[in-house]
Amino acid sequence: MSGPPLADAAAVKRSLRQPEIFEILYDRYAADIHRYAARRLGLDAADDVTSETFLIAFRNRKSFDASAASARPWLYGIAAKLIGRQRRSEARMLKTYARTGSDPVAESWAEGADSRVVAQGMQRELAAALAGLSVGDRHVLLLVAWADFSYLEVAEAMGIPLGTVRSRLNRARRKIRTALGPDPVLAIDAVEVA
Repeated sequence: MSGPPLADAAAVKRSLRQPEIFEILYDRYAADIHRYAARRLGLDAADDVTSETFLIAFRNRKSFDASAASARPWLYGIAAKLIGRQRRSEARMLKTYARTGSDPVAESWAEGADSRVVAQGMQRELAAALAGLSVGDRHVLLLVAWADFSYLEVAEAMGIPLGTVRSRLNRARRKIRTALGPDPVLAIDAVEVA
């Protein structure tokens, strides 16, 4: 395809007539969705969540809000719902990380020695703290920390008011800080790095 890249809304709209156009969204967002799902559920489940996210999006593309600037929050919202269905598996995985202190997904992308040292030193405590959060608080915190979502994108992805995003994020951060000890800088660094 030549010319300027299609905007997300235009790609979704065109895919109603030309289904192969939907591939544009897959190419743009699949790697990010997969990475986010892998951080939440592990690599094996991430493959399933990613493929199911795009299958659901493709099947429901008629319902996409054409006024949306980006399909990213819509896709992450679908992924978050799928992840929510597997929350028991996620909690078990986080409890395992808490026991073993090993997070292979985080180890693959952590940049810089200082960040790796902080993350490794606090990994068990962080995993335990994350496992202790409510599902809604954990979704909000991890969309901000791991998917680099703005508050508005989190609200769109989860279908909740902006104020709810703020209160859940505040509550989650407070619980993480409490669980990780008195140095709030280390607590925030650990969530962002891990």
